[in-house]
Amino acid sequence: MTDALLPPPSAILEAALYAGDLDAAEGFYGGLLGLERIVRVGQRHVFYRVGAGVLLIFNPEATGKPPANPDLPVPPHGARGPGHFCFAVEGPALDGWRARLEAAGVGIEADFRWPNGARSIYFRDPAGNSVEMAEPRLWAR
Repeated sequence: MTDALLPPPSAILEAALYAGDLDAAEGFYGGLLGLERIVRVGQRHVFYRVGAGVLLIFNPEATGKPPANPDLPVPPHGARGPGHFCFAVEGPALDGWRARLEAAGVGIEADFRWPNGARSIYFRDPAGNSVEMAEPRLWAR
């Protein structure tokens, strides 16, 4: 296939956030948010299914080291400081999510409508990552 015929990627398969405390991350994403856990490997990572995609949560201390398994030669990686992730949530459910998060002591940093009318709420996970729940029409064409 020539470069001119090569199609662009069709979807995001996985996205990553980084958290030093995987127990806290698991309590937040698996417990509070109710995501389906795919796998956890010690203090290295925990992965969650989100619709057709996967949210990877890595401990940057562990993933910054060279791979120990030659059969899985994933290059070292990691990020420091807060990242961002956005979940697609239909509008009518946003009030319920806001109430659940606040009842669990999670502060809502922002709740607003974008110029196209889509609503977003923003909050932080235990690692300080910025997490958003937004109506999917935010990015509708």
